[in-house]
Amino acid sequence: MAKNIKILFNTSEITAGTRGASLGPSAVVTAARDLNDAFFSENIPVELPNENQLLDVPTKFQWAKRIDGLEKVFGHVMTGMSHVYSEDEFPFLMSADHGSSAATIAGIKTQFPDKRLGVVWIDAHGDLHTPFTTPSGNMHGMPLAIALNDDNEACKKNDIGDEAVAIWEKLKNAGGVGAKFSSEDLFFIAVRDTEKQEEALMERHSIKNYTVAELRERKWETISKEFQTWIDQLDILYISFDVDSMDPDITSYGTGTPVKNGITPDEAREMLHFFAKQEKLCCMEFVEVNPCLDEKNTMAETTFDLMKSTIQEIKKS
Repeated sequence: MAKNIKILFNTSEITAGTRGASLGPSAVVTAARDLNDAFFSENIPVELPNENQLLDVPTKFQWAKRIDGLEKVFGHVMTGMSHVYSEDEFPFLMSADHGSSAATIAGIKTQFPDKRLGVVWIDAHGDLHTPFTTPSGNMHGMPLAIALNDDNEACKKNDIGDEAVAIWEKLKNAGGVGAKFSSEDLFFIAVRDTEKQEEALMERHSIKNYTVAELRERKWETISKEFQTWIDQLDILYISFDVDSMDPDITSYGTGTPVKNGITPDEAREMLHFFAKQEKLCCMEFVEVNPCLDEKNTMAETTFDLMKSTIQEIKKS
């Protein structure tokens, strides 16, 4: 059955370490306009509220920067997704930073509390830090730890204070108490920049990472069959695509934390189209376009091309 797409623009960038990702969704619109493409007139986005005014004042949470604002962002994202699902539509999120993707997952779980959810995380980073392990305090490195309800106590090095702990617990339990999915239903693609605390959690949970080298050696045609076997066992599927999964020397450095030796746009397209065709797909999200770090809006142009073609595939499924 064809899906009715509703695009949500989530411009929150309070969990990122660099500024400018809040402009990512509008940069993608600009890329479409430069091509005289009517895509966004035919697929009018809904912009969610944000808490970016908190960037203008110091945060009191050293190891969970602006966690108080993130709690509010969770509410905005989950409410927006609830409206989309209530209209029997498919939520496609274009988000600024990756930190609020835990809210996206909580929004899915709120709607489908008894469904087995699978998550594919296409990213240069593992995003498995917690306030107790983070070296920076930037919460865009924590969404998967939130969704998995894992503090990574074994690697704890930071004392974060009672107020931050209380909000952290609320975030972990948003959308339902405990983990939103099993770690056996989490797969990484192209993750290549992790820290020892994240690696310890990856090992403990036996999280599979399809590296760039493995993708090229074994070929997507083979790997996609493994994904298909897994997807067939799921009830619903969520795909998170961070543009920094792509090689910045091939695409652009227009993202907050670029990492060399990533996938190509063509490789990204092949994967995204495969997942877009899955009937069990219930949500997809693109994140981390930052035009302030770009030249000539190149990352937004690449992202628009991938976004448009992927949505066209989703509509067919």
